[in-house]
Amino acid sequence: MAYVKVAKVGDIPRGRVQVVELEDEDIAICNVDGEFYAVANLCTHDGGPLGDGFLHGDEIECPRHGARFSVRSGEVRVLPAIVPIPTYDLKVEGDEIWVDVD
Repeated sequence: MAYVKVAKVGDIPRGRVQVVELEDEDIAICNVDGEFYAVANLCTHDGGPLGDGFLHGDEIECPRHGARFSVRSGEVRVLPAIVPIPTYDLKVEGDEIWVDVD
């Protein structure tokens, strides 16, 4: 595993999302009640930018058509999407957030 530092814990408030670029891929870092998750910044329904959407608990909602995905597993929770989104292994060390790029 090859982790890359993407942000500091204080950079992403609870209930918010921050998009980072890793190796030419946009990844949305989500803060769910102080727990951090990393998912693809791309809705599988029509390619919408999930990082521009909203967090509802542990679900991220696409701003285009309202599809929702679990930030924990990537599974679809609300249509119109039917294909899960990729998730990435993430760890927090001290006040730094690291994402696995492999």
